[in-house]
Amino acid sequence: MGWGAKAGSTVAAVLLLTGVYLTLDAYDVVPGLLTTEPAPAPAAPFPDSPGAVAGEPPELVTVMLGEDAPVPAAASIQSLVDDLADDDRLGTRVGVSVVDAASGETLGTHAPDASFVPASTQKLLTAVAALSTITPGTRFPTTVEQAGDGLLVLRGGGDTLLAAGAGDPDAVNGHAGLGDLADQVAGELTLTGDTSVTLRVDDSLFTGPSVSPTWDPGFVTDGYASAVTALAVDGGRLEDDEYAPRADDPSLAAGEIFAEALADRGITVDGDVKRATVEASPLVGAVQSAPVEDVVGYFLEHSDNSVTEAVGRLVALQAGREGSFDGATSAVTTAVERLGVDLTGAELVDCSGLGEGSDLSPTQLTDVVELITDPEQPRLRPAAVQMPIAGLTGTLDDRFVGDPGAGVTRAKTGSLSNVRSLSGTTVTDDGRMLAFAVLADKIPDENAWGAPFIIDDFVDELASCGCTG
Repeated sequence: MGWGAKAGSTVAAVLLLTGVYLTLDAYDVVPGLLTTEPAPAPAAPFPDSPGAVAGEPPELVTVMLGEDAPVPAAASIQSLVDDLADDDRLGTRVGVSVVDAASGETLGTHAPDASFVPASTQKLLTAVAALSTITPGTRFPTTVEQAGDGLLVLRGGGDTLLAAGAGDPDAVNGHAGLGDLADQVAGELTLTGDTSVTLRVDDSLFTGPSVSPTWDPGFVTDGYASAVTALAVDGGRLEDDEYAPRADDPSLAAGEIFAEALADRGITVDGDVKRATVEASPLVGAVQSAPVEDVVGYFLEHSDNSVTEAVGRLVALQAGREGSFDGATSAVTTAVERLGVDLTGAELVDCSGLGEGSDLSPTQLTDVVELITDPEQPRLRPAAVQMPIAGLTGTLDDRFVGDPGAGVTRAKTGSLSNVRSLSGTTVTDDGRMLAFAVLADKIPDENAWGAPFIIDDFVDELASCGCTG
């Protein structure tokens, strides 16, 4: 699987690296759960490249991949893998898989089928599950319904990236705004003279515990994740910082923000905002999230645990399962296996890789990377083109800077205590795309900070490889 010989032309390969979308087939969704509309065409041919001028991709990400680009010699790649695996600074457990993305030929491995802690590289599986089961143009609604005289219900539909005020149509985080929703509702209520209301929040779309028992409690208090609920403003953050403290109850916090927005528009909310499960009622207002393909790109680029968990629950609901941790992990596993990835021996305790107990092998991760770069799987392409770009975007923006892998490597990072991982694609000097996975889950404490640079050096060696004979 992947680009190269299968892509059929150098143009197709450049489309992968720069993020141009293919036309995507329509798939059915659960009636009443999700709304869909066609994904809009990008405003410029290279929408995911920082600083891009319309029609002109940054030089770093312009790489021509041809059908005839030579495949690196397996012996040369295996030598690089052996050197990495023997590096004591990474500890005693290192797994590596390097595969030619076009042919699927294995070029180098170390413990390829052993189980390792994947950390956030596991998010690639959630991305594949979401894009393969939910129509990529699907948007998640946040609605207000009138459930009786003076009773409003703010209903969460899975958008955890709401803006407190006006939405931004060009953003993913903050695409839909509670301020815009309040404008709609206040306008309707003013017409009927109902200027005093009671507000309830219904977030019953998601079920089960909102915080995984496999998570370290410090992850929530330190802002690495929030409680997983069916609606939230900016992922439940209480400050404008990626790892800001989170609201104890993101749904109720969103309800209180919405109540304040109504008050600013002349609508009094009587009493406290409370949670309730309410039957569907007449609609008063609605806003919609960014398309799911963009939400997937957001959680891959930022490695956002809370958004990943919310998307996993939507995958579960799409499959007819409960919107819970268990339902989500089961649905994600099933969706990825349905596409041909053998997950025998894999264990997913959540959808983000944050919890203790998840296991994946290097082979399983490279199989997933091959899937998302396979031209026969066009609806998975958003995952391939929205992984962080080395030296440019997301969690790789400050890695590989000035190195051979910069601009030609797209990969998902992973980091937990004594665990570092990286999985994605890079392109050799000869123009051949390789899929790779590196996992190390027993890194000595004193080396944990420097371990990513060791892994990056290995990927740089892959990218600078002209080793074809």
